[in-house]
Parts: sequence; C-alpha cells; structure tokens
Amino acid sequence: MSMQSGRRVGVAFVGMGGAVATTAIAGIEMIKSGSNRLDGLPLAGLSVAGMADYKDLVFGGWDLNGDDLATAASGHGVLSKDDIEDGAEALKGITPWPAVGSAKFCKNIDGQNRIVAKDHREAVSVIANDLRRFQKESNLDDVVVVNLASTERWPDLNDPTLNSTAAFEKGLDSSDEAISPAMLYAYAAIKSGIPYANFTPSVAADVPALLDLAKELNVPVAGKDGKTGQTMMKTVLAPAFKARALHVDGWFSTNILGNRDGLALNDPNSLQSKLNTKGTVLDSILGYPVEDHLVHIHYYRPRGDDKEAWDNIDVTGFMGQRMQVKVNFLCKDSILAAPLVIEIARVLDLAHTRGDGGVQEQLSTFFKAPMVKNGRGPEHAFGKQEQMLRDWLGVH
Repeated sequence: MSMQSGRRVGVAFVGMGGAVATTAIAGIEMIKSGSNRLDGLPLAGLSVAGMADYKDLVFGGWDLNGDDLATAASGHGVLSKDDIEDGAEALKGITPWPAVGSAKFCKNIDGQNRIVAKDHREAVSVIANDLRRFQKESNLDDVVVVNLASTERWPDLNDPTLNSTAAFEKGLDSSDEAISPAMLYAYAAIKSGIPYANFTPSVAADVPALLDLAKELNVPVAGKDGKTGQTMMKTVLAPAFKARALHVDGWFSTNILGNRDGLALNDPNSLQSKLNTKGTVLDSILGYPVEDHLVHIHYYRPRGDDKEAWDNIDVTGFMGQRMQVKVNFLCKDSILAAPLVIEIARVLDLAHTRGDGGVQEQLSTFFKAPMVKNGRGPEHAFGKQEQMLRDWLGVH
C-alpha cells in the first residue's frame, strides 16, 4: 500500500454509470469495507510519499443514465450479485449527476439524465458548479476528473476554434459545433484548477487550445485511450520482436465485445476514433511501417464485458524463414480498465500536490495514444513506459 496521506481525494467520472466506473468504485468500496484484495492495482505495492490511499478516494460524476450505480452495475454484468450486495453496498446510494450529451458526437449512446443548458458556456458553468459542490459536500481536499464516457466521433482538428485558447473561448460563447462534450468537461476541469485524464479515444484535452490552457494554469492533464488488453500485449511483444531482429510482416488484430463501449463503437464515426489511437503503436516501436497491420473491432452483444482479442502475427527470422505467433486474450474489459483508472487518478493528484502541471508523460504506460510535451512522438514500448513512471514516482 502507499504511504497514508490522510487527504480525501474526490474522483469525478464522466460516464459514472458505465461498466468501468462502476467496477472501479465497487472495488474501492470493497477495500474500504475490509477486503485486502489489491490484485490488478499496478501501484499497490509501492510506498510513495504524498500519494492518496485507496481508502481515501471518494467518487462522484456524471452520466446520461440516471440509474443508481447498483442498478447500472447489475446491467453491465461485470459484478456478481454478491459483489453488489456485499462490499459494494455503497453503490446503491450513489446516483450520477446530469450529463452533457450530443448525438452529433456519439450517435448510439443517449439518456434522459441531461444537463439543461442553453449553450456551451452555461454547460461549462454547470459542470464547474458540480465539481465545487462535490468538493464541499464530500469534504474533499482535492478532486480529479477522469473521462470514461462513450467514444465520440473524431472532430476536425484543423478547425481554428480548437487551435488557440482565445478561439476556444469565443467558441464557447457561440456554442461552436466543433467543441465536443468531452472538451467541455476538460475545459471546465482545467479552468477550475482540477487535474483531468481522458481514458477514452475521444479528442478532449489534447487539442492545442486546451493543452495551452493546462500549461498556462499549471493543471495536470493526461490521456488518452486506456491501454488495457490487445494494445498492451502489442507494446509488450513488439519490443521483444525488435530486440530479436524478427521482422514483423503483418499483424492482424480483431476484437469482439458486447458492452456499452462496443455499442458506441458500432457507429462508424466513433469506431474510427478508436482505430486512430490503436494504429500507430507498432510502427513507433519497431521503427518501420507494418504495411499489413489490420485492426477490427466488432460489437457482439452476447459477449457482454468479456472481450476477446485475437492476434495473428507474421514474422520473418534468420535466413528469411517465416514464422507465426498467435495470441488469444480472453479478457474482462472493465476488470482490466478499472484499476488503471484508479491509479491514473492517484498519480494525477500527486502531480497536482507536487505542483507539476501540464501534460503528465509519466502516465504513458496506461494509454494507447499518450499525450506528450513539446511535440515529441510518444514512447509506446511497455518496459520504457514503466520505467518513466517509476522514475517519476521515485521508486526503483
């Protein structure tokens, strides 16, 4: 366990009623109620001064579905009935705050628990007020915002509104359609001095307008797209192939999943956002383009949260001999994602207490498309990413 800091840290989830958020909250509530199972929490064995303890985390957040979290969790099928009725009893008493939604940015996900706002500026004001109320009513020392909402379509990154803070401010005043819900949450958090992480493939704090704002206000930001299953395996295997001089001729990847994330990705525009974050990892690690790198994601309802990620890798070795590697990862999507979300929140909070603002590259290990400082290309190799984080934490 980390060193006890005694600080109460609030974690505000965008998409609080989703499978990842409800799983993360249930796991922490079980720890609070006496469970000592810390499996899957990557930083549980480290002693880091100033890092919030798991038991000191308090949860709130927004969702378009207004159901209490126990009802939402039972619908996702990740937690058993015993989980919900036993250690995660607290889920029954938590309901999400009304959320910002946009059918233009996320076609397949909607709900009735909506923020009523006449324009972007008012929506930002509601989000900021939610965060202030959360901090006051829950007696919190600090707050972190983590985006777990469904994947949005890819925006036009050349739109001037997204490329300077001044233009973005004007865009808020005019409710510019270039600004997505994810960006509204990111802006509200950063302007409130609250660290922000994007665990989704959606474009949010990584547009120049918000990157500049986070740097100017010295607010920690990180993202994007949580690296949980198939891409994690790629960033482990690809450095090994490179080290053994095995040339990767092709890498065929397919995924089937039936949860709400899969439903969102059933919309071609949202799917493209996901593929954009998964696609560049191999070339970056190997140092050459893998021409036949194919990635497919399919919504298959019967599978629920039990995702299957299947890879076929064709490599060439000594004397031009061809070989294959096949990987079949039968994973539980939210069980892999939830602990990463918790650790991201703890590290972002620690960065805030250290006065370390702007992009937090040390969190690269948790993301498919890590945000970086100074326009450099991101580091994707898993081992190097892990070392970056340990060096920043000061543990060896």
